[in-house]
Amino acid sequence: MNIPPMGSALNLINTAQTKASEAAHTIATLPVDKEEVGGINDFSSDELFKPVMQLKEAEIETQAAVKIIQTDEDMKDSLFDAFA
Repeated sequence: MNIPPMGSALNLINTAQTKASEAAHTIATLPVDKEEVGGINDFSSDELFKPVMQLKEAEIETQAAVKIIQTDEDMKDSLFDAFA
């Protein structure tokens, strides 16, 4: 089975976008610390670790997808140059 690079890159971008969205939602719905204005709940900073790591993973996955697209374009340009 041959998967075109553009399809692979788009799948990776879609996965990264979903991961980032879920992580952002998790962070946004965490309770506010008591010291914050209007805060009434406690939360552990450990609760932030996983979603922040998910955001970083999404960033790296997006960068990888961009490199796949750039490499595919460079390869196509090289082929056109070779046949010119």
